[in-house]
Amino acid sequence: MNENLEPMRHTLSHILAAAVKELYKDAKFGIGPAIDNGFYYDIDFGQTKISDTDLLKIEKKMHSLIDRKLPMTKRKVTKTEALGWARDHNQDYKIELIEELPESDPITFYDLGEVFTDLCKGPHVKNTKEVGPFKLIRVAGAYWRGDEHRPMLTRIYGVAFSTDDELNAFLKQQEEAKKRDHRKLGKELDLFCFSDLVGAGLPMFTPRGTELRELMANYSLSLRGKEGFKKVWTPHITKTDLYKTSGHYAKFGDELFMVHSQVSGEDFAMKPMNCPHHTQIFASRPRTYKEMPVRYMEATTDYRDEKTGELGGLSRVRSLTQDDSHVFCRRDQIKEEVKRLVSIVKELYETVGMQKLRARLSYRSDEDKYLGDKKLWAMAQEQIKQAAIDNNLDYFEQEGEAAFYGPKIDFMAEDALGREHQLATIQLDFVMPERFGLEFTNQKGEKECPVMIHHATLGSIERFLSVFIEHTGGWFPFWCAPEQVRVLTVNNQINDYVSQITEILDQIILDQPLKYNELRYTVDDSADSLGKKIRRATEMKIPAVLIVGPKDAEEGIVSIRLRDREEKVKLTKLTEFLKGLK
Repeated sequence: MNENLEPMRHTLSHILAAAVKELYKDAKFGIGPAIDNGFYYDIDFGQTKISDTDLLKIEKKMHSLIDRKLPMTKRKVTKTEALGWARDHNQDYKIELIEELPESDPITFYDLGEVFTDLCKGPHVKNTKEVGPFKLIRVAGAYWRGDEHRPMLTRIYGVAFSTDDELNAFLKQQEEAKKRDHRKLGKELDLFCFSDLVGAGLPMFTPRGTELRELMANYSLSLRGKEGFKKVWTPHITKTDLYKTSGHYAKFGDELFMVHSQVSGEDFAMKPMNCPHHTQIFASRPRTYKEMPVRYMEATTDYRDEKTGELGGLSRVRSLTQDDSHVFCRRDQIKEEVKRLVSIVKELYETVGMQKLRARLSYRSDEDKYLGDKKLWAMAQEQIKQAAIDNNLDYFEQEGEAAFYGPKIDFMAEDALGREHQLATIQLDFVMPERFGLEFTNQKGEKECPVMIHHATLGSIERFLSVFIEHTGGWFPFWCAPEQVRVLTVNNQINDYVSQITEILDQIILDQPLKYNELRYTVDDSADSLGKKIRRATEMKIPAVLIVGPKDAEEGIVSIRLRDREEKVKLTKLTEFLKGLK
């Protein structure tokens, strides 16, 4: 978040709450922080239902408060005074927050003139006239404190910037984002669907969507295959002992889907990640320094019991497919292995048109949630920083974002709208190999524990697709479009000529970026008008549409409509032309 804008955005959340309080006297308030690009406030409106149509009225009231140049005044009170205030004003959520605060520490309040008082640490601007341009953008539901067993509050989101130009540019971007929403395009392009009978957060992919996800997964695997990674396969359930040993059970036990065997009485878990399984393949036989590094890869579905309120399209699901890989190597091989993985990431994201990458070096914080010796962590963090320097990455460092077993390089890819998404990752792990007692025989004939490097190029394939669909707006590059070509016939008098065209299409093999990638096409020879056929093909965002009529057949040409142009190509040149589109 921009630290210079935080006081302004935080103040706007208070002004929002003050406006709501004047319009809805019985409202009870949760929390209202500043966030990236703006602010929000969680509010309990009781029996009153609030929707996006109410935002204009609330926004108008906010402007009237801002025009009064109300001061933001900070004051400190005791816990007893704070609780007295919250009870007097019937603010149940504030009572809960205050009761959790230490008895000895002073509690800070901010007064918005004489209009509104709130429990808050700040920061804020001096008075309401110092806030910049803003707009309330949407209403959403949010469980109190993120707990689905607690009350559902109404969250009102707003955006705020220093200038009108910045605000208008952001709102324009948001409008474009709505058009590109992967949930909307997923339905329109017939890519994936959900069913209440199957369950929330469990997407199903149609033939078109399956084609797209498998093309992406296979491309990712092919890049690693060229670098010496070997495919492995692991089962979808495991004894809980595996995750107790790895440390995942203690950290994420509440996210596990549990399975009870009616035969043996044993408890199993549906796997939420693959790394513990891969350690067991490594441990299945003796290893020596000569065969290191050992590289495994697997594109497999994992399962996590995510909270219902946090699910959203493909962005957050309960069944996620990871293009996962793990390297077991000697310490003197870390540098070369990380370099190898960085080159894979760069190549993939350049191919999909998201080559603007930043690397976040995610380190541990001082919290107790991390496993392993701090000295090992310090060494691992220095290793990934040096790797970022050696590979000329545009990087920044951030504490508290590491995995619980090791630091990582998280790659932030920028999409067509300038939004950053964390997708690929490289994680250095000295902890898990020790917990599982992994070893190899080194050059001295002694047993040594390997280093483990976790890597996903796409990350979760579902989440990657949510980003990729929005990045392309559904106009996928020719090589990975589920349907690359559609042939449209003007009438049924040219069937012989259409057969000549489809024979050519059947023989075309596009060898990049996937070898032996046969051309994917359909023929629309329905009785509908040509205009209707063209509209259908455009709505489905087909990269190349071949229009064939009697005149085309007579002249031995094909009329081709691309997204940005139209061309007439001789039948003898059709193969060369289509191969050029890849």
